[in-house]
Amino acid sequence: MQNRIFSHVFGDLARDFGQPVMLWQVGVLLGTLALAWLLARLARRALDLRRQTRYRTRYETLRFGAESLNRAFFPLIGAVLVWLARAIAGQFIHTSLLDLALVPLFGIGLIYIVFFFARRVFSQDGETHPWLFLVEKIVSLVVWVAMVLTVMGIQDDVIAWMASVHFRVANAHMTLLSLSTGLLWVCVTMIVAMWLGSAFEDRLMRATTLDANLKVVVARVGRAAFVLAAVLISLSLVGIDITVLGVFGGALGVGLGFGLQKIASNYVSGFIILIDRSLRIGDTINVSGLQGMVTQIRTRYTVVRGLDGIETLIPNEKLITDVVQNQSSYLTRGYAKAAVQIAYTSDVEQAMALLAQAAEGVPRVLADPAPTPYLVGFGADGINLELGFWIADAATGTSAVRSAVNRNIWQLFSAHGISIPFAQREVRILGHAGNLVNPGTGVPQPVTMTAPAANQADNAL
Repeated sequence: MQNRIFSHVFGDLARDFGQPVMLWQVGVLLGTLALAWLLARLARRALDLRRQTRYRTRYETLRFGAESLNRAFFPLIGAVLVWLARAIAGQFIHTSLLDLALVPLFGIGLIYIVFFFARRVFSQDGETHPWLFLVEKIVSLVVWVAMVLTVMGIQDDVIAWMASVHFRVANAHMTLLSLSTGLLWVCVTMIVAMWLGSAFEDRLMRATTLDANLKVVVARVGRAAFVLAAVLISLSLVGIDITVLGVFGGALGVGLGFGLQKIASNYVSGFIILIDRSLRIGDTINVSGLQGMVTQIRTRYTVVRGLDGIETLIPNEKLITDVVQNQSSYLTRGYAKAAVQIAYTSDVEQAMALLAQAAEGVPRVLADPAPTPYLVGFGADGINLELGFWIADAATGTSAVRSAVNRNIWQLFSAHGISIPFAQREVRILGHAGNLVNPGTGVPQPVTMTAPAANQADNAL
């Protein structure tokens, strides 16, 4: 075995070593590698420029996954050029060195290509995922073992040995080769399906004509469809009859209906919320006394960030069955009122003009429709006025705007002599004291104590 391995790897090289044909092979190999390096550099620059101009907001995220693709250009282009050079030069000279160079070039290029797809699947946000590290290690180990076996020339012997190892799983007779091949196909189809789902979601999220909730629903359904198709295809490639999954699927459905009723209800409620668009990301809601802004809508729960900054996970079923107050709306403006009372001796027309003036220049107060003052009624202590105005982005709060308008009203009324009266009350004291009894009739005499109005205080003094 060792002699055959040695002759396979080094026999042809030893035969060509010291011959002019070896110099020709070295020259062809260096020339093809130099050309491959130049083409790979041009390809990297073109793709990087395309990412910067087309994906400006997500350039750093895409760059994390594209590093592996950039590194794969040189070995893959080199492998193609070396293969072409070997096919042409093989008609005139020996190509033992070129044959040996093809193995590491193709193997390293394959590793980086798999790394690229794995990073697109497991690390869309640019952060390292634990599964990514495991996939990269397994792929590197398998490819390097395959390259070593190919260089040693014993790959056929290893494949034959794996095919000779038989064992039984349930009623199925399998070999080590069929099991390894099946696991490889399952991994490949799953990674491809997840990559297609990720690319589909990325393209869908960049669409400007679709609703945000509809994008989320279609993206998740698409991911699930790709994964399901990958499972069915991989099982068929392995040789497992997928018709038996019908009985298993029915039993699983019954089990989900009884044992996982709440979980299934939350998932269905999540899709209902996303489809009917009753809630949107960014809406301010109030459910069961919890008030906050919707930050995420998942298939099982919805994340609501409270006014104190604490995020709460609310099951989607609760948002369907309970009463939910949505304080946001498609019309983001809101109507507010500022009530005030003036003395009967004040100029009503001037006061109403000052009310309209008080809302001018206040941030978020809309000029169209314009703020409008109203004479609401006549009270016991004064005339009741009211200023109605519209506020932009009312879901973010209206207290600060109403406070600014009230401050302007107070300043304008004080500057123009418009009085806001105190409450006036009449107090009657009944008693049998001598000074309180009418001498002629003997009936107790009422005593009236009345406080002057605020606008009469200065005159009284």
